Amino acid sequence: MTAADDDSAPVRKISIFGREFAMPRSRGLRIVIGMLLTLGGILGFLPILGFWMIPLGLLVLSYEFAMIRRHRRRFVVWWERRRRPDR
Repeated sequence: MTAADDDSAPVRKISIFGREFAMPRSRGLRIVIGMLLTLGGILGFLPILGFWMIPLGLLVLSYEFAMIRRHRRRFVVWWERRRRPDR
């Protein structure tokens, strides 16, 4: 893969609470960011770091790994069914 191929790749975006955030184009950088957020979240009892980092790290990783993506999609389906009133 050349640099020109990387520039033509579409920008991946994460949607959090209705806002979209662009992710880096580099797959390796996205994986590193997701791992750092997840590992930093485990240390959530420390100042600045928080447990909020775990789901955010898993969200970033879900765009790269099918196993995590599958769990994210199941959660989204469960959440939407929960929010929808019974008919």
